[in-house]
Amino acid sequence: MKLLLSVALSAILGSPFTAAADGWKAGVAKVKITPERPMWMSGYAARTRPAEGTMIDLWAKALVLEDPAGRRAALVTMDLVGIPRDLSVAVCGAIETKYGLSRPQIMLAVSHTHCGPVVGRNLPMYFLDDAERQRVDAYAAALEQKLVAVVGEAIEHIAPCSLAWGNGQATFAVNRRNNKEADVPGLRERGLLAGPVDHDVPVLSVRDGQRRLMAVVFGYACHATVLDFYQWSGDYPGFAQAALEESHPGLTALFWAGCGGDQNPVPRREPALAQQYGQKLAQAVDRVLAGVMHPIEENLTASYHEIELPFAALPTREELQQQAASGNKYEAARARQLLSQVDAGKPLSPTYPYPVQVWRLGREVRLVALGGEVVVDYAVRLKADLGRGRTWVAAYTNDVMAYIPSRRVLAEGGYEGGGAMVYYGLPTIWAPDVEELIVKQVHEQINDARAPGSPTR
Repeated sequence: MKLLLSVALSAILGSPFTAAADGWKAGVAKVKITPERPMWMSGYAARTRPAEGTMIDLWAKALVLEDPAGRRAALVTMDLVGIPRDLSVAVCGAIETKYGLSRPQIMLAVSHTHCGPVVGRNLPMYFLDDAERQRVDAYAAALEQKLVAVVGEAIEHIAPCSLAWGNGQATFAVNRRNNKEADVPGLRERGLLAGPVDHDVPVLSVRDGQRRLMAVVFGYACHATVLDFYQWSGDYPGFAQAALEESHPGLTALFWAGCGGDQNPVPRREPALAQQYGQKLAQAVDRVLAGVMHPIEENLTASYHEIELPFAALPTREELQQQAASGNKYEAARARQLLSQVDAGKPLSPTYPYPVQVWRLGREVRLVALGGEVVVDYAVRLKADLGRGRTWVAAYTNDVMAYIPSRRVLAEGGYEGGGAMVYYGLPTIWAPDVEELIVKQVHEQINDARAPGSPTR
């Protein structure tokens, strides 16, 4: 059933630094989610042992907005590689029960750092023993409680504020499908990098009644894969958030990952580079904050819908048995798991419940939130359809179940086109029409929630 919530939010016209008691209100909070003891790290299939220390702590942060009538919406960001559907459902259900927020009002976003812990059954590509699995399950249970609690803390801190938006640029993301990393330095110098990219840095500022920054929300479309060692780290998004919080005392910085499924930071692998990219991203945000920003006015609408995203032809039992004997341990493990499911009387599903969410901020900004590791083609297309600048496209939200290729990437194949499905435990590649189905759903939600006087594109 489609859930659609329209929340009217009044804002003061004029300066983005103006606040009034009867206008916007917001509350923000953060909680450390760094594992308290060694456990398995996620992100790379080649991991062979648990984490060995901490470079920078991992955080979950919540921003809750409230309109004059007391209606609320909550953004929760996390320094994690992903979250599985069952955890997302549990967290949102608990938030609804405790704080009265319905599903469209809750957006869960991860940074996709590859130096965070395994989270529940997200990316089930590791061969964990019973003790390691117990630690993973215990972490997921504790994480659920922390995410619910941090929303409650943000609600407790709600106070009058003003909201404003703008866009910046950062250029360290490279289309990894079109450029060999060994060649990138020379290509970059000659301006010959190939493939689509999205270098926009959307920024939302939240200022209190004294014009002080209390929160800033920003995004960028690039994999958080600078680092591949065995220390906990938020990678470049973690360093960007830390840099902003250091330069603006009292600020909470929240990051969401854009459609960077096929985008990498290049060069990479050195800790100094993660800090460097984080500084570049923070500087891009600061340039927006120091410039002319646009006040958020009149209303916010929030919608959420899960579409049945189709797979291509499902494997037969005979094909699964053949895969179970494969020399590829990941393919064999997936086949054994799927055979176990079928033998238990649970047929393979031909579709996946894929989350699409849209928040409309005022009459201008559309924040589109898509599940999974979405390739950049979606951001490029949706910005062309809906208007670049005011269209922000987040990925890795609400459920990170697999890569989400465009029709082009799906046809080209490769890792993002289908090869990565095995690491997520899904039975096969997506059907050719997934891009059209997702884009159609975004347009439907935009049209359903269009505010009076809003631009049509």
